[in-house]
Amino acid sequence: MELGLGMGMGLGDPPADYGSIAAVGMFVALICVCIVVGHLLEESRWMNESITALIIGLGTGGVILMVSSWKHSRILVFSEDLFFIYLLPPIIFNAGFQVKKKQFFRNFMTITLFGAIGTLISFSVISLGSLGLISRLNIGSLDLGDYLALGAIFSATDSVCTLQVLNQDETPFLYSLVFGEGVVNDATSVVLFNAMQNFDLANFSSVKFLQFIGNFLYLFATSTFLGVAAGLLSAYIIKKLYFGRHSTDREVSIMMLMAYLSYMLAELLDLSGILTVFFCGIVMSHYTWHNVTESSRVTTKHAFATLSFIAETFLFLYVGMDALDMEKWKIVGETFSPMKSIALSSTILFLVLVARAAFVFPLSFLANLTKKTEEGKISIKQQVIIWWAGLMRGAVSIALAYNKFTRSGHTQLPSNAIMITSTITVVLFSTMVFGLLTKPLIRLLIPARHLNRESSALSDPPSPKSFLDPLILNGSDVDPEIGVGIRRPTSLRLLLASPTQSVHHYWRKFDNAFMRPVFGGRGFVPFVPGSPTERSVPLLQGNEN
Repeated sequence: MELGLGMGMGLGDPPADYGSIAAVGMFVALICVCIVVGHLLEESRWMNESITALIIGLGTGGVILMVSSWKHSRILVFSEDLFFIYLLPPIIFNAGFQVKKKQFFRNFMTITLFGAIGTLISFSVISLGSLGLISRLNIGSLDLGDYLALGAIFSATDSVCTLQVLNQDETPFLYSLVFGEGVVNDATSVVLFNAMQNFDLANFSSVKFLQFIGNFLYLFATSTFLGVAAGLLSAYIIKKLYFGRHSTDREVSIMMLMAYLSYMLAELLDLSGILTVFFCGIVMSHYTWHNVTESSRVTTKHAFATLSFIAETFLFLYVGMDALDMEKWKIVGETFSPMKSIALSSTILFLVLVARAAFVFPLSFLANLTKKTEEGKISIKQQVIIWWAGLMRGAVSIALAYNKFTRSGHTQLPSNAIMITSTITVVLFSTMVFGLLTKPLIRLLIPARHLNRESSALSDPPSPKSFLDPLILNGSDVDPEIGVGIRRPTSLRLLLASPTQSVHHYWRKFDNAFMRPVFGGRGFVPFVPGSPTERSVPLLQGNEN
């Protein structure tokens, strides 16, 4: 009954074919159940679809466990390849494609501060804490590389669950910070994990440390550049060739395939596919999406969201079923006492709580020092929500743990097995408990009237939308695209006092003059019979030149 997706299915062998059909059929049925149950619980203050899928996965795993006489609970072997190659790309791409870009780029420096510097702080705290606390539990032979790997594994937040516990329309500011940080955090954690795998700890020196920092920055820059380049290339191709004159299917297909190609190229080049596909989604929503026909716009928007939703649901079902796999639990039960397993999981949870607080509150204080107005500052209540919402650990942590402590999803070493079971325990506890309490915590700290005020003041039009929405609503310069005044700095002092608005203003001028005439976008698509034209937005004056 056990099947290894991505490991070869043996199509010529009838039992394997039957097993694959049964596995896929069961997951399709379970996803349908999750959709129905999620709809019925739509108004729940506590539940969300990720927790629902996780519970259904646990229940299904328990049924399979009983039917198989307590031998196994899964019909799929957990494979990090399945996760990183098939499930994660559509989730991250759709997040970039649908993200409210005004909020994201307004808070870009804070997001980068949390996602990169914050993850490094969290990595350091968890690694040092593991070395000081877990090493005293006598769970087996773990070396320094294992403790550093634990720091990277448990520094990875669950951005997938964050998508569902925070509402982009109700709390756009919090959503942009927590989710944006989550994407950068996932990329940073994966890069850190891979770096620790290849880092020669025996010959550590300050020069090698500086080389590590340089490689880290190089990976971030090149991964982002690759995603932007892939998005611009897709926009240019679609703008020049006008696929929509003959087939909207070709427009949709080229967008999907080029987005996935950017992710695979990043992985082949040992870059961060998460960052690449995220920024590819942002660029595609700003340029490519406006170059396709009206029907293709509707199709792509819903197709990307649907693929992401199915991947998220499949992922939590998968994790829930795999959590009851008896192989690892039997090894742990035969070697360690239950109290030792509880102590290890509790220690990891404690380190996650401390590591999260160690950077959220100090970095929020630093970020607030750069803000000139109270509206742009992160209040203490918002800091608590950011701290709490980032405590959830998910499939990225499980995938990295399997990569480190197993071979092909299996392990016979007790020390490795207890690390896998503890990771699963932390993921289940953090998702179920922290995830369940996030919505009530937001309602408690930020009452509904404040939610409505924040939504009306800071929200963007439905995504995908223009990257060029105004950041301020008064001033003397009028934006030619949307007719909104932008205040231009009249002195160096004013420029320093409002750097975000100024940078945004000059980026808009550059985008209007050079980028969108070449790559298309809102108001810059020339009218050709049968070609895409956004009639709802007037063409900018002079864009024919």
